[in-house]
Amino acid sequence: MGKEERIRAITHIYYSNPKILEAMAKFSLDREVVPRYFESFGKRPDRIQYPSDILGMVRKGATSFHASEELWNDVMALNSDLKTEEMNEMRKGWDLLIDVDSPFLDLSKIATKLLIKALEQHGIKNYGLKFSGNKGFHIIVSSKAFPKVYNNVETRKMFPEWARAILEYLTDYIKKDYYIEAGKILTEREIEQNTGIKEEANVICKKCGKKATKGEVVNFKCPLCGMEMSRMDLKLTKRKLRCLNSGCAGFFEIVDKKNYYYCNYCKDEDDNKRQMNSEKNPENFEELRGVNADKIAKLDLVLVSPRHLFRMPYSLHEKTALASVVITKEQIDGFTLKDAMPLNVKIFDFMPNNTEGEARYLLSSALEWKKTEEKIEEKTWKNYENKDFDEIDSKNITEDIFPEPIKKLLKGLKDGKKRGLFILITFLRSLNFSPEYINKRVREWNKLNEPPLKENYIKAQIEWHLKQKKKILPPNYANEAFYKDIGLINEAQKFKNPLSEIASKIRNLKKRE
Repeated sequence: MGKEERIRAITHIYYSNPKILEAMAKFSLDREVVPRYFESFGKRPDRIQYPSDILGMVRKGATSFHASEELWNDVMALNSDLKTEEMNEMRKGWDLLIDVDSPFLDLSKIATKLLIKALEQHGIKNYGLKFSGNKGFHIIVSSKAFPKVYNNVETRKMFPEWARAILEYLTDYIKKDYYIEAGKILTEREIEQNTGIKEEANVICKKCGKKATKGEVVNFKCPLCGMEMSRMDLKLTKRKLRCLNSGCAGFFEIVDKKNYYYCNYCKDEDDNKRQMNSEKNPENFEELRGVNADKIAKLDLVLVSPRHLFRMPYSLHEKTALASVVITKEQIDGFTLKDAMPLNVKIFDFMPNNTEGEARYLLSSALEWKKTEEKIEEKTWKNYENKDFDEIDSKNITEDIFPEPIKKLLKGLKDGKKRGLFILITFLRSLNFSPEYINKRVREWNKLNEPPLKENYIKAQIEWHLKQKKKILPPNYANEAFYKDIGLINEAQKFKNPLSEIASKIRNLKKRE
């Protein structure tokens, strides 16, 4: 018996259990629910009203069921042509779904326990927890936990923006502890063999607990008078620096270079205009060796989007034939895959009985954190933009000078197409290409994708970006959720961003002219 035949045989037996059908139907209330027929999903929108609906889908070949995080007034009125404002009006609310996924079940356990601890520290006493069906876990906080209105804004209308902010905040909140705990159970060799990711040194600021940014100190010495000098983050050119000692005709020579670290969040106590750094205050920085939480047990932030679906509680998983069973936090450490065998399933409620406002502190903390992050990012991009982007004119740009990752992207993708679309539109828009060119080039690219993205999605994304008054810049190369994860780069890049690479090429062309 082949894998598909075996899975289908199990589904008919498993979903014939009335208790499982009742639990799934109860969870389905007000949600969009889409069945999966082994390799392909069913039509959208769809819903489940009665336990018998599930059984009917199984008889037609359904193997698993996926539900929305969002709650709707009328599920069957949803369609791909709806505008954001229309979807906001149709949405009753949204649950916070934290998707913990890792190549190792033990690492998923560590991340899950830390996230639960973080939720509790933010005043959330009630949450649901289940096995994902493969190597991870799902944590849910119901829409009831969030205030209906926050800062004069209706919470139901702020999906996915507020959900993303919370997930990003929680990822940052647990990072330090995750680095340490994950490093205790896996050796560097095991990590590299199973994931290709090497153990790395992560320097943190002990004052705020956040990851420090790496810079470079260059030490100089004059061979004539012996004067020494150090400069941080100096852009080296072929032009030599003249000795600063009056009366000396010498030029500085580089003695050595070394890395240093600075905190984007903490200021120098003596100079409030400078960031605190490890050269002046080494005692405020600490090196932690271990794996990176974003790489090994990252939260699935990219897929938090309108009408995003996740595997329902008690649904089977096609690849593993395991059930997405509900567990408690006390069961995490002792959980094994045997506990998710279809015949071992015991029924418990996945949806927590939250009280209104229980997640207010979590929401406010996340949004304040997000503001700080955006200010830092905005400041970084502002400086970067002034140096590199102002001189870029699309009239001087042809596709032959596009960065290699962009050229690779333009050949089409099999995976990560939505992320690829975001990179492409923001890249072209930042270079001031005309709306006509962007529209034409994006559609040409989409034809090369396997399979192409839906036309309605492409249209909506292009229109949304072209309407924005403030230019949205493409992600940095260091953002692995984009370039590396979808196969556009395999190694560290010389430039920080595709725009700076274009700017450099244009400057070089002007010099040659």
